[in-house]
Amino acid sequence: MSIAAVERDSGIGKDTLRVWERRYNFPQPTRDAYGERAYPLEQVEKLRVIKRLMDQRLRPGKIVSLPIHVLNRMSLDRGPALEDTDMQPQEVQAHLLPYLQLIKMHDVVGLQKLFSEYISKQGLSSFVNDCVAPFNLLVGEEWMCGNLQVFEEHLYSQCVTQTLHWAMLQFDRPTGLASPKVLLTTFPEEGHGLGLLMVQCMFELSHCSCLSLGVQTPIRDVVLASQAQESDIVALSFSSSMNPNHVVDGLNELRQQLPLHVEVWAGGNNPILSKRQIKGASVMKNLYSIHHELQKWRKSQA
Repeated sequence: MSIAAVERDSGIGKDTLRVWERRYNFPQPTRDAYGERAYPLEQVEKLRVIKRLMDQRLRPGKIVSLPIHVLNRMSLDRGPALEDTDMQPQEVQAHLLPYLQLIKMHDVVGLQKLFSEYISKQGLSSFVNDCVAPFNLLVGEEWMCGNLQVFEEHLYSQCVTQTLHWAMLQFDRPTGLASPKVLLTTFPEEGHGLGLLMVQCMFELSHCSCLSLGVQTPIRDVVLASQAQESDIVALSFSSSMNPNHVVDGLNELRQQLPLHVEVWAGGNNPILSKRQIKGASVMKNLYSIHHELQKWRKSQA
């Protein structure tokens, strides 16, 4: 694979790959006919596991030189992160096993049926926070361990996306309460849209007026859309695959270009959001915190 393809596949930036090559002697790409780096697939697989462990707060200097079987064992031992749920690992596993089995059977109809039943019984908020959020982590963990193929992960994402779109069409939006106006999107390097859709559900449930631009919107266009909509809040989602420096730089640039009365809210599992305070941007710890922050916003506007 080319270095650009490895960056897209693993979530590790090109510059980082080159630094690791010099500092840790890994990865060790060959050269193609044009003298460009070409990465063997087994090295790409190891890079995926390394990125997963880095997302769980392990430092690259401690893990890059380790053999793949050790990294896989570490990944299994650590398991999916559960910071945003009250359930214990065993409870999460039991709760989500029927969904995971349907993915492996490629039973989209059965999976959507279970999702719909969950929403009918527990509500959309619980579905987003207590089902989809931990299941995203489990699906990622299964993929990293080789128990799910990429197309099966995509199948799951597409199924959840369709379910959330359908669910948002079903609930009534009360008149006179559609505030604040919220613009939702991601930066150009962020192509993951499921987290953004989950955030939109939480805003909609809190009676906000939402406009989603989808993923990968240039910052200048975010500013123009915010002006056109007269947004009160611009909300952005960041997955762990986006370069942390680009997250910080992008938020700083956006903050400088937006009027001061337009708030910038950021969320997602990119580690930089919990490590570094970004002036002028509010970081949502989890999806449930959106409702609390909206209460504070409305109180400040009263």
